[in-house]
Amino acid sequence: MDRHLVRYGAAFTPRIIERAEGSYVYDDQGNAILDFTSGQMSAVLGHAHPDIVAAVTRAVSNLDHLFSGMLSRPVVEFAERLTGTLPPTLSKVFLLTTGAESNEAAIKMAKLYTGGYEIVSFDRSWHGMTSGAAAATYSAGRRGYGPPIPGNMTLPTPNAYRSPFRRADGSYDWEAELDYGFELIDRQSAGALAAVLVEPILSSGGIIDPPAGYLAALKRKCEERGMLLIADEAQTGIGRTGAMYAFERDGIVPDILTLSKTLGAGLPVAAVVTSEEIEEVCHSRGFLFFTTHVSDPLAALVGSTVLQVVERDGLVKRAAVLGARLRERLLELQRRYEVVGDVRGRGLLQGIELVSDRETKQPAEKLGQAVTAACLRRGLHMNIVQLPGMGGIFRIAPPLTLGDDELDRGMDILDEALAESL
Repeated sequence: MDRHLVRYGAAFTPRIIERAEGSYVYDDQGNAILDFTSGQMSAVLGHAHPDIVAAVTRAVSNLDHLFSGMLSRPVVEFAERLTGTLPPTLSKVFLLTTGAESNEAAIKMAKLYTGGYEIVSFDRSWHGMTSGAAAATYSAGRRGYGPPIPGNMTLPTPNAYRSPFRRADGSYDWEAELDYGFELIDRQSAGALAAVLVEPILSSGGIIDPPAGYLAALKRKCEERGMLLIADEAQTGIGRTGAMYAFERDGIVPDILTLSKTLGAGLPVAAVVTSEEIEEVCHSRGFLFFTTHVSDPLAALVGSTVLQVVERDGLVKRAAVLGARLRERLLELQRRYEVVGDVRGRGLLQGIELVSDRETKQPAEKLGQAVTAACLRRGLHMNIVQLPGMGGIFRIAPPLTLGDDELDRGMDILDEALAESL
């Protein structure tokens, strides 16, 4: 099946997919597979959504690509629509195509604006595989490629389930952990701190949801040091967590916001959004980031259509309602199965961590693989984190358009797969 393909990560799913529609993909044998990863955590409107199909058809037929220095009405309208969903300070938009690309641009803007070059990110982060984004990615892919870009440092991932930072009563002491992390950063820094780049909920790192208040405290740490806060909302943006943007929960506004995945609902659309001040300073200092598909009208029209459908159909509220239902089903599994050590996440980005022992919290990687295979046989595509030491963590991210019956069917299959695999 993959005789002529370069292998670029985990093993390919042992099915050939012929088509997709709504919450399902269909293999070449006609089997319907419920898609609980929204493609690559992206298809928030499900597959082949009629509004997206119409938008792409219209763009391809009329105006899909231009010289990078030309502007089109879809790009201008997209920028207006996107900033209309954000706090007033986030008023300048840069339209791109991939998440790694948007993080590259954000990192370059932060360096140019601050004059520094040091970038801090979580030690289980994933921000992309291009050079700057990869240097800020710590969950995988660092060995064997030579030295990463200088100036990258880590913060401890705020993992309430596994962190060794505990108060006397055993509760998670994230404030002490954050202070400790910045003490180490201050000692390592060459005096050129530029930005902290974080996912409001780490996805590839294992569905790690920082405690309420964490991002606000992190923003204060940045301000004290003259650093920018960059929020990478590739997977958490556009309603996924039950809020339009995950940073809203903590009542803060990042200096730079990067969006991708969910913004295109499965198509290659990404954006960087920042303030007028940051954009003006970067422009005056010669900010350069030409790409072949920057400000493409096709991407702009798709992005605008996604935002329009999410607002029109009330999908942010829908994600919150479905997310509450999903969480209750996952907590029920935790009550019934000792191997379900933790349930975490928000809205329709949630996960469970399988362990072989709840006391030691030993990851149950082989069990995770067995459950994944059992789910697929029953018609449910689930994803375990494909990283060393995290093979027992499931990422659950179905489309925001998922039906109640589809959610229940998926959870029933997961229940059956757990029972079979134990």
